[in-house]
Amino acid sequence: MADTDVDVSRLPEDIRERLAELDLELSEGDITQKGYEKKKSRLLAPYVKQQNNESGSGAGAPSPSTAAQRKAQRRLTREDNRYHSEIRTEAVMQALAMQSRKVPVMPLPSKRTSVNYQGQHRRDRQDSSSDDDSVFDEEQLKNFQRGGHARDSGASSSSYSDHGASPYHAGGSGGSGQAERPKSAQYSNYSIPGNTARHALADVMQNARHSHVVSSQPPDVTNNAKSTRQADRVGRYNQSSVRMNASGNVTGMIDEDAPAHGKVSAKIQQLLNTLKRPKRKPLKEYFLDEEEATLETPSTDPNAPKPEGKELIPQQGDPLVIPSGLPRNLEGALQRYGSSTYKANAITVLDANGKPTYNLTYGKLLSRTQKIAYSLLCKVGQKGEPIRQGDRVALVYPNNDPISFICAFYGCIMAGVVPVPVEVPLTKRNGTSNDAGGAGVGFLLGSLSVCWALTSENCYKGLPKTNNGEVVTFKGWPRLNWFITENLSKPSREWQPPAKASEDVPAYIEYALNKDGSTVGVTVLRSTMLCHCQTLTVAANYTEGEVMVCVLDFKREVGLWHGILCSVFNGMHVIFIPYSLMKVDPASWMKMVTKYKATVAIVKSRDLHWGLLAQKDHKDVNFSSLRLLLIADGANPWSLTSCDSFLSAFQSKGLRPEAICPCASSSEALTVSIRRPGRTSSSATGRGILSMQGLSFGVVRVDNENSLTSLTLQDCGQVMPGATMVVIKLDGPAQLCKADEVGELCVSSGYTGSSYFGLQGITQSTFQVQPILEDGRVQTDRVYVRTGLIGFLGPGGLVFVCGSKEGLMQISGRRHNTDDIIATVLAVEPMKFIYRGRIAVFSIKVLKDERIVIIAEQRPDCTEEESFQWMSRVLQAVDSIHQVGVYCLALVPPNYLPKTPLGGIHLHDTKKKFLEGSLHPANVLMCPHTCVTNLPKPREIHPDVKPSAVHVGNIVQGARMAWAQGRDLGLSEEDADTTKKHQFLTEILRWRAITTPDHILYTMINARNQTSATYTCSQLHKRAEKIGCLLMEKGKLNTGDHVALVFHPGAELVSAFYGCLYVGCVPVTIRPPHPQNVASTLPTVRMIVEVSKSVAILTNSATIKLLKSKEAAAIVDPKNWSNLLDTDDLPKRKLASIYRAPTPEMICYLDFSVSTTGMLAGVKMSHASATALCRAQKLQCELYPSRDVALCLDPYSGLGFVLWCLSSIYSGHHSILIPPSEVEVNPAVWLTAVSQFKVRDTFCSYGVMELCTRGLGTSTASLKAKGVNLSCVRACCVIAEERPRILLTTSFTKLFASLGLSPRAVSTSFGCRVNIGICLQGASCPETTTVYVDMRALRNDRVTLVEKGSPHSLCLLESGKLLPGVKVAIANPETKGQCADSHLGEIWVSSPHNANGYFTIFGDESLHHDQFDSQLATGDIHTCYARTGFLGFIRRTELTQSDGERHDAIFVVGGLDETIMLRGMRYHPIDIEMTVQRSHRKICECAVFTWTNLLVVVVELDGNENEALDLVPLVTNVVLEEHYLIVGVVVIVDPGVIPINSRGEKQRMHLRDGFLADQLDPIYVAYNM
Repeated sequence: MADTDVDVSRLPEDIRERLAELDLELSEGDITQKGYEKKKSRLLAPYVKQQNNESGSGAGAPSPSTAAQRKAQRRLTREDNRYHSEIRTEAVMQALAMQSRKVPVMPLPSKRTSVNYQGQHRRDRQDSSSDDDSVFDEEQLKNFQRGGHARDSGASSSSYSDHGASPYHAGGSGGSGQAERPKSAQYSNYSIPGNTARHALADVMQNARHSHVVSSQPPDVTNNAKSTRQADRVGRYNQSSVRMNASGNVTGMIDEDAPAHGKVSAKIQQLLNTLKRPKRKPLKEYFLDEEEATLETPSTDPNAPKPEGKELIPQQGDPLVIPSGLPRNLEGALQRYGSSTYKANAITVLDANGKPTYNLTYGKLLSRTQKIAYSLLCKVGQKGEPIRQGDRVALVYPNNDPISFICAFYGCIMAGVVPVPVEVPLTKRNGTSNDAGGAGVGFLLGSLSVCWALTSENCYKGLPKTNNGEVVTFKGWPRLNWFITENLSKPSREWQPPAKASEDVPAYIEYALNKDGSTVGVTVLRSTMLCHCQTLTVAANYTEGEVMVCVLDFKREVGLWHGILCSVFNGMHVIFIPYSLMKVDPASWMKMVTKYKATVAIVKSRDLHWGLLAQKDHKDVNFSSLRLLLIADGANPWSLTSCDSFLSAFQSKGLRPEAICPCASSSEALTVSIRRPGRTSSSATGRGILSMQGLSFGVVRVDNENSLTSLTLQDCGQVMPGATMVVIKLDGPAQLCKADEVGELCVSSGYTGSSYFGLQGITQSTFQVQPILEDGRVQTDRVYVRTGLIGFLGPGGLVFVCGSKEGLMQISGRRHNTDDIIATVLAVEPMKFIYRGRIAVFSIKVLKDERIVIIAEQRPDCTEEESFQWMSRVLQAVDSIHQVGVYCLALVPPNYLPKTPLGGIHLHDTKKKFLEGSLHPANVLMCPHTCVTNLPKPREIHPDVKPSAVHVGNIVQGARMAWAQGRDLGLSEEDADTTKKHQFLTEILRWRAITTPDHILYTMINARNQTSATYTCSQLHKRAEKIGCLLMEKGKLNTGDHVALVFHPGAELVSAFYGCLYVGCVPVTIRPPHPQNVASTLPTVRMIVEVSKSVAILTNSATIKLLKSKEAAAIVDPKNWSNLLDTDDLPKRKLASIYRAPTPEMICYLDFSVSTTGMLAGVKMSHASATALCRAQKLQCELYPSRDVALCLDPYSGLGFVLWCLSSIYSGHHSILIPPSEVEVNPAVWLTAVSQFKVRDTFCSYGVMELCTRGLGTSTASLKAKGVNLSCVRACCVIAEERPRILLTTSFTKLFASLGLSPRAVSTSFGCRVNIGICLQGASCPETTTVYVDMRALRNDRVTLVEKGSPHSLCLLESGKLLPGVKVAIANPETKGQCADSHLGEIWVSSPHNANGYFTIFGDESLHHDQFDSQLATGDIHTCYARTGFLGFIRRTELTQSDGERHDAIFVVGGLDETIMLRGMRYHPIDIEMTVQRSHRKICECAVFTWTNLLVVVVELDGNENEALDLVPLVTNVVLEEHYLIVGVVVIVDPGVIPINSRGEKQRMHLRDGFLADQLDPIYVAYNM
């Protein structure tokens, strides 16, 4: 490395500065080691040569002093040990040792290997700029120890890739032998202490790795639309949509308890083992099954300690005796010292090298202050917006320029203008104006009506400008005028600062953060500012001319009060140490104390800790002059360790124990307490070893010294002179605490803040508190101010603080402090894994209780395994020491947590980012199973209630039984003759060909909106005859043979269908294989051909060519395609006679469809059923030959097939056919055709509706301009076999309302396997109704109707109207008893067009006999019903039907076989999925399923891979909140992975099979503990 050859002490100043900055960046994690070394060698390159030439001897080691200095500096700032505690570390180690004996291993999350944060686009940061540190190369890869992005289902859960698979593989570049081994083997032996399960798991995984390669590829019937997204979904992993067992038989669901192999299932088993571990406490069971299924907050522990002391008496401080010589006010002090001791230094600031370069004398301070006051009042106003007394102005000065700041601050005070000190809005570190909390400060300035900002010239130059040279308006900030407070003209001789009308006006406003993260302004009046200075002067014993060293931020709190206000009030000399220097040279403040013989130093415990580590500087330090070492954060429980260690190290250097004075402060009450300097009596200080268990219940209990769960506290001094303090309860009214009770400290004195500017409400509850006694009486008329600190008052007026309200987390009735948790986390040997000072702990509200979230920055060289192991140890440590579970533990890449201006963590921004899902963690571990103990108790089913009992109950209550029917199929005159004559569709087609030969039945439309083909009645008839000839002559088929029709959607399919019927064959329509996706679509075709026992395949030459292609031959042997018949090569002969079935009950066609659970089910449709369905449809939709109907759906099964192939022939109307694949090419084609043909009725699928909604969202205006008008549409019906997708239909309706689409035109239909047409919205039907039901009741199989917008409500849309001749009843699926109106049950249907039974591969009718021929146990016991397998309910509405009866609406809730039973409750996957999709905008699709009683949620991420882990907590939270379910596994995948069938339904069971076979290639799999 370059630096080994350079003597740093001989380098120029600026280079040394830049080196120091680099060291700082490295230590803070702002830059990687590699980037650091690159930049460093670049800086040093010129000097290496130069110094080499001088020395002549070449490379010499650095001088010992430089090496030591560098090493020390690097070591120093690296560790922020403000929370460090030897005791805590010991306790944690002991606890972990005890735990490790009994804890089973947790499954590691699986992560796709490309999700490494080095590979992420790191944020543009100017300070760690250039891409040195953001390039993912071999060297970092070795550190990170991961492969590339090839998948591997081998031993390690982090998916280390196979040998050679990684693009970065070390082997090629002569890597070591170690790197040559496949990584999975290398890591399989990684053991976790105290556990052997890991090896077993590794073996299982290693075997599973080869297990699923051999198995032949099962076929897929999911989809074949030409959409890239959908084709993608199917080919994503070779999974059939028909699920088979080993022998090739079609099966239903896999037996859930069967042991499954493969990496994923091994992990799930491991997760289950983890969850079986008994909890510490038995789970309390809270659940009210009826109306209020509320979750109760856990009741308090009966053995919890209770406060026993007497009620607290307010503690008064010593009386405030003001020494006689003090100035009358701050302006008086400035005048006095500015004239009498004008040459004395007021301020000295160290430069970047630690030299006291910049000085400001009292004389200079006075004259500059006068210039600024004069300019503000007399000069500024000439620009248009004047500044008057009492106006607020912003002070924007960097942290290394106290000189400009103090001049501006006192300039404002002198002019009677109110200064509001804020941070410089654009920090170099963030590189964006969106710095943490910046917008909040901007909002505060806006609400204070700030128009002017004062700043220094240097700072002004650094602010970003617009093109015309003005400062940009920062995010959230008001528009400001900028005023530079340097080089101003002198005030005229006669000008005098204006007199102040009153002392009760605001002097300055200090910004503070509320617990919710909002920025508020605390107003300090002139009188309280003076009183505060006087009180601090008395308490700290300040005298004129003392030297003070200050390390703190001078813009607010302790730094402002002592360094800017008290110092001038007493004419002291302050040496300011900029924070940036402290990070480079942490001992600089100690050197200044020594050099200037300072009597006062104002520091934080962090500075003590850093000072301790800077050992090489210790020899020159002398603290004998120091009488007051003020510890500003003495209220932090962890300051004790720093104070003790510092004293023991420096007592020999003259540091006196009585000089160490912790103080407590708050933004609202200002100084709360200070330990008085120089007091040596035993009562002057105190410390206590307290039980953390006791503190969590809010009581003070002494613990023994070697307890694992004790907290040692030191006092923060006594109550301030002239002040009174009380402690009030944290919850409820401001009641006084007992003496041994922990509560919020409150101060009453003349110096506290007076209000939150402009916020009356919260001002009253914070600044005007009147404590009440136990009996409710007001204790005194004194008004107190809440400090936000939690603690108690000890003997002799000592104040003890054990936490802050901001860091308070109330979990299950116990209180925990974030600082305590941080200390425990840091005790788990963090140095290897995370950055010490970069931890955020906060709580979030989930399911009516707070849950702990810990977020830390992970070191870049920490491997996945190590960080996960560390995380699990943290969970155990927190559990042992605090007896509380951690809900979520996340690690983010270095530098990802939002920072405050001084480099700390911005907690509120971190929490906000976590909750909105923009934190981008690199590792997440969720533990909802251990934390969430207030779930409703599992529902118990009562099987002993017989259906007859329920029936009697319904009769007694007078409940209407749930049934409904469509209107009668009464024969009208015109129909009577045709129906008698034509019981068969073939006869109707022949009759039409004779009577109306030239009537156009079909028109085909292509993507360019052109007519590609038309068919008249006679053309269709003739073509069907020729196809019949082809089947008889070429195919040599017999009547009753089954023929597979493999055609793309079009009129060709229609002619082939009737060709089959003309010769008595039974047609089976099958979707052709997808040319782009043969691998997964072809096996489905083969499957249906085999299952349907088809003896021939009728198709066109293009498809035959595809079936015989090389690609297809690799999947299905071409010999399997027996008897391929080509319709492009038809015989010329006419058919001799048309076959007429002996009875209409014979099979007309077979309808095959794949259910969402992966069952391939074929139903038999007789001639009678087919014509009855067409007739019902004709009546419902009023279809006549003069009508035009547009169809845009898949014609392979269900109602879609009937509309495409049968309806037009029966009713004679003109069908306009638009294949869905054309809509994918041109989304406007369907609606344009509807408008062009002035279509009254159009039918589509959800897929088409979604394509239009997504594809035409922005082009409605251009469609309108092209003349598209949809006002002609009376019925636009979605053909579906599921619950209506209300979101899609409403967004479609709203989107195209501008083109004249009537909202009542859009409706849905419903059909299923046993009856493909149950509901369809007709022409003269009442409008569709919607209801809102309570989802909690629905889970318990009840329907409770609620108002729109009520919590847990679900909107359901009626599924169209029952078709004529259809009768429906609702039955209890278990007992078969008929349900009452508005009760949930299975929908049973009776109608002339029910299907005639399943046609299955086994031909085993008995299996499904019950499904097609069932009778109710109670109620309507005589009718024969078919069971649909769908849950729903019937509700009588106020609407009237055309026959005058009240209308019964039917609501479909969802398929029974899809429902998920968890905790005894029934969930519909779609409800959970909708909830999940709402949780984050980057989730584009979601599917859920269960595996061994765990809920698995698969979400598709439409974003960068580094955003994947943001979704895990959000998904877990939202499912808990809305469904009371704990998600077991969250799987994040790419868009298009969730398979979707042609009807647009999710194939959840395939997804499950793919997940368990490890075929999803997920981005991340999180196993929730």
